[in-house]
Amino acid sequence: MESRESLSVDEEVAALSRGADRDSLFMQANLVLPGQPAPLVVRVRNLSAGGMLAEAPVRGVAEGAAVEVELRNVGFVPGRIVWVGEGKFGIAFDHVVDPQAVRRQVVQKMEVPPHISALNRPSYRRR
Repeated sequence: MESRESLSVDEEVAALSRGADRDSLFMQANLVLPGQPAPLVVRVRNLSAGGMLAEAPVRGVAEGAAVEVELRNVGFVPGRIVWVGEGKFGIAFDHVVDPQAVRRQVVQKMEVPPHISALNRPSYRRR
């Protein structure tokens, strides 16, 4: 029988995040760091249900720090920094998110150009 070393919670979360399906994308998100007065804008490079790869020239980001990320169509998601590199860092979410919901574009009716809106009206009149 093989013996396995016990992993810390951070190591388990990082392993799960690395093994998850990821969506490569280029979008922005707001990152709330403890002690910072305002959210920071970061670039999201990879997103999975369990975490994300963020890119930003941010100082003071440390492994293990609790953060919140505001993701489009999802809202604020709590998580932790699991690794930090040069201008990039990984965040493991505290709960699963739907990456497809984040990618989905939301178009409000007022944003639709008039020539497109006209396509929804019948082009004939009944007598």
